[in-house]
Amino acid sequence: MCQRQTELSHNLQLVQEEIVQQAILSDRDPRDIHLVAVSKTHPLSDILALHQAGQIVFGENKVQELCSKMEEADQVPEGQDISWHLIGTLQRNKVRFVVGKVALIHSVHSVKLIKQTERLAAEQAVSQDILLQVNIAREASKQGFEIEELGEAYNFLEACPHLRLRGLMTMAPDFENKEEALPIFQACHALYQDLQEVYGQEQINTLSMGMSADFHQAIAAGATHIRIGSHIFGARDYGRSND
Repeated sequence: MCQRQTELSHNLQLVQEEIVQQAILSDRDPRDIHLVAVSKTHPLSDILALHQAGQIVFGENKVQELCSKMEEADQVPEGQDISWHLIGTLQRNKVRFVVGKVALIHSVHSVKLIKQTERLAAEQAVSQDILLQVNIAREASKQGFEIEELGEAYNFLEACPHLRLRGLMTMAPDFENKEEALPIFQACHALYQDLQEVYGQEQINTLSMGMSADFHQAIAAGATHIRIGSHIFGARDYGRSND
C-alpha cells in the first residue's frame, strides 16, 4: 500500500470513529449517519484509494470536475459503483450534465432550478433524487430557500413527476465558536421532521448538513448525511479545479 493510500485510509478511519463517538454522545445509532467524502480538487486516484478502503459516496462541488471524474471512473472496474453526489451550487445551464447521472443533487436552491431540472429529467425520461437547500441563517453569500419560501417549493414539486424530493440540505455560517452552528442545524432538523410528516419517512430520509468544522454539531442536531472533505483528503489544491 502506497503512502498516500495509507494516509487516506487512516484519515477515513479517524473520521468514522469520530462519527460513531458523536452519535453515541447524541443518543443516535451510528448506522443512521452517512458520510459523503467531499473530493473536490483531489484526483481520482485518491477517490479510488478511499473506495478500496470502503467509502462509496463521494461529493463534488463543481459540475465540470464531477463529470470529468465520473467519466474517468467509468473506465476502471473499481470506480464503476461509486455513488456520486453533487453538493455545490448548480447553475441552470449545467443541469443537463448531471440530471440522471448523479445519485443525489443536494443543492436545489430555487423554483427556477426545480423547473429546469424537471424539464431535463422529463426529456431524458429519468427520475432524479434531490434535496432542497435551505438558507436557515439568511446569509446573503449563500444560495437556498428561506424558510418562508419552502411551501411554494413543495407545492411546485407536486407537479414534477420526474423529481423525487428526499429531504433538505443546509450550511451553517463559519462561526468561530462551532457550538453556534447547533441552533441552525436544529432549525433545519425541525423543518425536516415537518416534511416527513407530510411525505413519510420512507421518502424523506436525507438531511444533509455538517462539514469538517461542524459535523459534530450537525450529528447532535439530527443530520443523516455529513459532508467531509479536508478531514479526509487534507488541504485542497485549488489549482487543480476544472471549473
